[in-house]
Amino acid sequence: MSCSAPVLAQDAVFPDYVKVTKIWDQPPHSAFTDLVLFNNAFYCTFREGFSHVDTTNSGKVRVLKSNDGKSWSSVALLAIPKIDLRDPKLTVTPDKKLMVTMAGAVFASLNNKNKVQRIAPMVSFSDTKGANFSAPQKSTLDPAISPSKDWIWRTTWYNGTGYAIDYQVVTDDHWVVYLLKTKDGIKYDKVSDLDVSGKPNESTIRFDKNGNMLVLIRRESEDQMGIMAESKAPYTNWTYHKMTIRLGGPNFLFLNENRLVIGSRNYASPNKMALYLTDRTGNISKIIPFPSSGDASYPGMVIHQNKLWVSYYSTHDGKSAIYLAEVPLDKL
Repeated sequence: MSCSAPVLAQDAVFPDYVKVTKIWDQPPHSAFTDLVLFNNAFYCTFREGFSHVDTTNSGKVRVLKSNDGKSWSSVALLAIPKIDLRDPKLTVTPDKKLMVTMAGAVFASLNNKNKVQRIAPMVSFSDTKGANFSAPQKSTLDPAISPSKDWIWRTTWYNGTGYAIDYQVVTDDHWVVYLLKTKDGIKYDKVSDLDVSGKPNESTIRFDKNGNMLVLIRRESEDQMGIMAESKAPYTNWTYHKMTIRLGGPNFLFLNENRLVIGSRNYASPNKMALYLTDRTGNISKIIPFPSSGDASYPGMVIHQNKLWVSYYSTHDGKSAIYLAEVPLDKL
């Protein structure tokens, strides 16, 4: 059991309406969070390891539960020997179970850099009570994309179908992204290619009320600016909008049909976790910094009880730990 601890603003000024508490800091490094509301309780997931990336390949996925956002208990610790489980994401399946998607990676040190040798999308499912989780298993990807080093970063369900962006490392300098769909969270079929250069990778999908798909995409090279892509069903023709910020661990939610709240690493500030209020093309109207620094960001986001609840990780308190922020919706 873990009880939240208050977080100080450290050496910066943060909005007084942002309430932040630390909810977990047991392992040497806790990072890459997600947050969901399931059966009237919060579930928060993240990776536990020795550092951000290391060659012990011992990263594990923790799942916490809280009925009130204050007291948290662990309900699962997912692990596979000699596999680094990374970037877990939570979603509720059509048959009312929690689905945890994650990457299973193997790293090795080459020329004093930790390089990924193998990586594949993996998934675990809870029971309908959210109490017991299955052992992680590999997802299978459409042969049309020639699966190799693939990462399904987040799956989003809409009308009984799960949609996800798979980013594929073809070579060190050439990465591609595909839109995939699934009915069971295990087998994914190709829907379309996305024409995004600059080593596109981490991507979050959301839908508006008319079923239009928006995708927020991180880019690792060229000018590194984020991309907001949009498509109408059947999601094969795309419109792209380049943003004015670099993204890291990008997540977003609709506030209404034309306003979004984006959570991302803020590369332009010492405070490395921030919310951005934008229109649906990614034009920024407001930035809200969170207490954070160094290795930080990767938010989970839930709207509940007239608040935006945000999980994230940060190292501003001396070690990488997990935090939960509450922001009143009327401040957004």
